[in-house]
Amino acid sequence: MKKKLPVGIQSFSKLRTNGFVYVDKTEHIYKMIDDGSSIYFLSRPRRFGKSLLVSTLDALFSGRKELFEGLYIYDKWDWTQPHPVIRLDFGSIANNTSEALSNSLADFVKEVATKHRITIEKTELPDKFAELIKKIALSSGKQVVVLVDEYDKPIIDHLSNPETLDANKSILHDFYQVLKASDDYIKFIFLTGVSKFSGLSVFSALNNLDDITLNMDYGSICCYTQEELESYFSEYIDIVARDNSLSTSELLDRIKVWYTGYSWDGKASVYNPFSTLSFFRNREFNNYWFRTATPTFLIEILKKRDQLEPVLRPVEVGSGSFDSYDPLCINEIPLLFQTGYLTVKRKESSLGTPQYTLGIPNEEVRKSFLEHLVNAYSHYPVERMQRLIADMQKQIRAGDASALEQNLRLLLAHIPNILHVENEKYYHSLFLLLMRTLGFDIHGEVLTNIGRIDAVWRQSELTVVAEVKYHAEKSIESLLGEAMSQICDRKYYEAYLDREVMLMAVAFAGKEVKCSLKKVGSPDEAGL
Repeated sequence: MKKKLPVGIQSFSKLRTNGFVYVDKTEHIYKMIDDGSSIYFLSRPRRFGKSLLVSTLDALFSGRKELFEGLYIYDKWDWTQPHPVIRLDFGSIANNTSEALSNSLADFVKEVATKHRITIEKTELPDKFAELIKKIALSSGKQVVVLVDEYDKPIIDHLSNPETLDANKSILHDFYQVLKASDDYIKFIFLTGVSKFSGLSVFSALNNLDDITLNMDYGSICCYTQEELESYFSEYIDIVARDNSLSTSELLDRIKVWYTGYSWDGKASVYNPFSTLSFFRNREFNNYWFRTATPTFLIEILKKRDQLEPVLRPVEVGSGSFDSYDPLCINEIPLLFQTGYLTVKRKESSLGTPQYTLGIPNEEVRKSFLEHLVNAYSHYPVERMQRLIADMQKQIRAGDASALEQNLRLLLAHIPNILHVENEKYYHSLFLLLMRTLGFDIHGEVLTNIGRIDAVWRQSELTVVAEVKYHAEKSIESLLGEAMSQICDRKYYEAYLDREVMLMAVAFAGKEVKCSLKKVGSPDEAGL
């Protein structure tokens, strides 16, 4: 009998006692604890298995030996030395106001104290937390293990609300400061989060904290490797392959395209657990993780700043891009990386300093993220986007300028008049997103910046050379002629005439749009 799929289940105990699949990560856990450090931090996007990892550590340090039978760590752990565990999950802590955050943390301290039959006498929140740690250690005779899940949630939830963010940040600073002062009473600390924020004292006060986010030894501590996918889910792979009349290798290739591609070292490519489990349960390819994890503020930040380069093609950054940063002055590249929309595609060393190439991890993220960005610019309904995209792909390949023009009008028609932007850059950005959403990749260094398009796009065996023009006063026909003439004059297509080339000119004048398509396959056909 095949084991059940633990979609959305974050309890290690529940997985191990109720017949769910558990992909054994205890070898990574054993190595981490055995390495000698006692304070660890791991950053991963939401719904990437962090809470299950924390739950596993809780069971391990609590000495629940029966849950680990058959796992790597079972015969390597000293089960005779359990430790009291303080496990703080910020997913269950109110944070809508600073007062709510403070009260909820105080309630948490009270509940843990009651569980351990101790009395808290202090009145201030940080003092209460320090007293809790000390009294649990003294009453049990054992140092305390502190596990903090989603330590940054009270910050992440308010990136668009600076006042609440700053107030919550102040409370967390004082709360986390306690951990260093309580060092004599603590055996092990493990914190997870989405981002590595400065100014919260976790990283400034805990000088010996070991950040394993980019450590190649822990790249798959939460996610699934290819080997794990094929081993633990073999029965489900067979079922889905049979249902879709595919061979096992064909199905695995498609799963790779959709759900793997995440990497924190540029070498090991791993699967998003939530999407993988959801795929096997539903037996169809869809954007499972994106639906549950995409914050609206992220889309709005990219649109407001018009910073689309990171989602249009890979970007190169230094190691400093992953260090702590101020949430009140956030940069879109580390934000996209830490929230899971960019991942490490390649890691190189320049004069001993790591350099990273970041890009969109897989088809699930590419397709869904770009469609939502197109929606942000055009207000065209996301639920109707797939059909529109499919139609436009066919129209470009067929050279059907009239039908393509009509669909472009549909996009523009959904922009409310109050939001309609009389700005060339706005149309360039929308067009860039649209072409990327259609599955075309920017080729070479032709695109020099977002504010001006002289773009070469490639998809399969087709190359599209495009030029977009906007002017509020010129006639649409003259703009279209200028766009096509510019393509021909600059001769971008010449390097691609060994394959099918489509010349695309697009002209915008307010909400009026016209386009022209010209297919060429040789210099003679180009008429040049």
